Amino acid sequence: MPVNPKAKLIENILDLRTLDQKPTRDGYGLGLVQAADENANVVALCADLTESTRTESFAKKYPERFVQMGVAEQNMASVAAGMSLMGKIPYISSYAMFSPGRNWEQIRTTIAYNEANVKICGAHAGISVGPDGATHQAIEDIAIMRPIANMVVLAPSDVWEAQKVTYAVSKIAGPAYIRYAREKTPIFTTEKTPFEIGKAHIFWSEPARTKPDAAIIACGPLVHNAILAAAELEQEGIKVRVINNASIKPMDEETMIKAAKDAHAIVTVEEHQVAGGMGSAVAEVLAKNYPVPIEFIGVQNRFGESGAPQELIEHFGMGVLHIKAAVEKVMKRK
Repeated sequence: MPVNPKAKLIENILDLRTLDQKPTRDGYGLGLVQAADENANVVALCADLTESTRTESFAKKYPERFVQMGVAEQNMASVAAGMSLMGKIPYISSYAMFSPGRNWEQIRTTIAYNEANVKICGAHAGISVGPDGATHQAIEDIAIMRPIANMVVLAPSDVWEAQKVTYAVSKIAGPAYIRYAREKTPIFTTEKTPFEIGKAHIFWSEPARTKPDAAIIACGPLVHNAILAAAELEQEGIKVRVINNASIKPMDEETMIKAAKDAHAIVTVEEHQVAGGMGSAVAEVLAKNYPVPIEFIGVQNRFGESGAPQELIEHFGMGVLHIKAAVEKVMKRK
């Protein structure tokens, strides 16, 4: 099985029946407390969603460092910017539709323009939010945050990577945006799985001394679907490389370009609009350096809908079979 041993993934990665599942937002709560334990300047602000965003554990442990802002996301961003200019490291959290959705101008002008050391944490991102429907399914957040100068943009794949990402941004100066999912998703990384801002990692690799027929570049919980698709394709004689691209900005351009040179065919996978998302960022890199055929898995220019999370993943064309079909399609375009 071509799981990359350097990725140090869980052994039963292909067995959905036995994999534990937790939402990536749980990793935010864990990483926030970890950062706060190490640095007394870490503070947290929330817009009336302390339990849902998993800020609750921080608020209970460090009540004197927690500010409940109420339903006032624009104010929250501005207050956090001021706190950062006084030496604090504020983490602000709400649903991604509201932060960065509602307070985008404050994030752009008050936080990013001033290079304020604020960490924007958007929960309930993607279609898998489920029954709350289109109004609460943030599927444009990467697209609106990626163009902001000075902004780091990250999308962790499971709860452990989410913890690492949340902790990692406390160590860098300047603003960062992290998107988290609401629904429980498979835990397939481990505490030893590497994460570094600006680096992508190969989670599934083609057999030794061969070249892949295609490369799948994915972010967020759909990385696991990409791995399942690669495993099925391998049984059909198709060699696939799967890259976890959690660091959307800055992007690991070297790994993207090498994948294009090795495979000559790319499929991007994300729980986000294909326009302006992670796949668009990959296409920008490859268009400048090594153009190859690309297929884009994601939301295709439409709003979300209400439904069960997994049903919505299938309905919007992001399931394992859809990824397999995209690989087969892009291979024909070589």
